[in-house]
Amino acid sequence: MKFQRKKKDKIDISMTPMIDVVFLLLIFFMVTTTFNRQTQVNIKLPEAQGTEAKEYPKTVSLIIDADGIYSLVGDDNLPHQLINQTRAGLKEKLSKLVIQSKNLPFVINADDKTPNKAVMMALDIAGQTGFNHITFATLKPSD
Repeated sequence: MKFQRKKKDKIDISMTPMIDVVFLLLIFFMVTTTFNRQTQVNIKLPEAQGTEAKEYPKTVSLIIDADGIYSLVGDDNLPHQLINQTRAGLKEKLSKLVIQSKNLPFVINADDKTPNKAVMMALDIAGQTGFNHITFATLKPSD
């Protein structure tokens, strides 16, 4: 007796759905990944004698580098350079900030080579916008 075998269907594995899933995962991870960019502003603080200031848990810090470029320290403790470096741009940014931080100390960190005009403008605008406690950051002189 001759038995006939059934013809087996040819098994075909389609790679298209697997490639689609891999690309979707790749896009998902690219979109949800946070990229931390560490930024620093190199400033050399001027020296001054006096008592050390009281430590506050939170302050509003404005950094002015040697070229007179303004940067505000954000909640992430990183300096963020102002997009609009004009008087109006600084006033607009500080006006928005004073609403939530009026009673916090406003610290101006200016490089010792910063033009006086840039420091005076920051001091004037901080006072105009309503900050009550304005101070400058300095270093103790080395003996």
